[in-house]
Amino acid sequence: MPKAIRIHETGGPDVLRWEDVEVPPPGPGEVLLRHTAIGVNYADINLRGGAFYLYNALPLPAILGNEGVGVVEALGAGVTEVAVGDRAAYVSPSGTTVSPGGYSEQRVIAADQLVKIPDGVSDEQAAASFIKGLTAWCIVRRAYPVKPGDAVLVHAAAGGVSSFLAQWSRHLGAEVIGTVGSAEKAAVAKANGCHHTILYREQDFVAETRRLYPQGVSAVFDGVGKDTFLPSLDCLRRFGMVVNFGNASGPPPPLDVRMLSQKGSLVVTRVGMGHFIAERGERIAAAAEMFDLISKGILRVNIERQYALCDAAEAHRDLENRKTTGSAILIP
Repeated sequence: MPKAIRIHETGGPDVLRWEDVEVPPPGPGEVLLRHTAIGVNYADINLRGGAFYLYNALPLPAILGNEGVGVVEALGAGVTEVAVGDRAAYVSPSGTTVSPGGYSEQRVIAADQLVKIPDGVSDEQAAASFIKGLTAWCIVRRAYPVKPGDAVLVHAAAGGVSSFLAQWSRHLGAEVIGTVGSAEKAAVAKANGCHHTILYREQDFVAETRRLYPQGVSAVFDGVGKDTFLPSLDCLRRFGMVVNFGNASGPPPPLDVRMLSQKGSLVVTRVGMGHFIAERGERIAAAAEMFDLISKGILRVNIERQYALCDAAEAHRDLENRKTTGSAILIP
């Protein structure tokens, strides 16, 4: 019988259980996917801890993991998007009250959620980049379209999504500043394309950003949340934008919108990736652009750690304790 990592209650990493699960045959429009690599994301930790949903709770028991890569093994009736043997990647929504289902050896999934992986991109690269790279695409190509001459501040620039944001922003012609927690991570951020790095434990990132760019930066990309969100407003030039996409330090605090006019008619947005790639055509086009940059080496996929799927709790502990840079993946 196939196995999966499942939770029966929310809490710390110890609630992750390695269990037998039943996988039904695929129904109409569905496929049976055998996972070969699974992405690990901070959203998984937020979901495990019960802190992700604003209005509704996730029905339990649940299988975590909203990003996976695998091989199509069987087709339900009417499937035309993929064929048996195809390699494919997917992202399952995190903001719905449905078990994401990625931390599993096998799963049934709607065929229209799958995106074929091109030659030149490995399963491991795809699993380590699909959510993170597509989130970066949503930010630098849609939420705040980065252009030559922009200056952007990327928080936690050695991390998963942020590593893609730094690389992609530089590719698009921006000057990139990255905040990091250590000299080791500063080196990683430099390799990710940052022109400048700020060690936020030793330096006031607002003051240092203003020293480097007295007029302020064009945009701040913030996946940290509580600790960085409000101070980031003071890093912006007139009409600048903060794009928040994560809660690594906790949810962003409430914002009095009157502050935005006082600080330069600023713009604040929170990216929900699902809205940008809701249509299959949008999803395929975004993934194609990302995979093309990966295959050309313009976007480097830094897979720092691989864990056996049954060791997902260890992966969660390492991510929460900030022991990782880049991406971590699970291997069934």
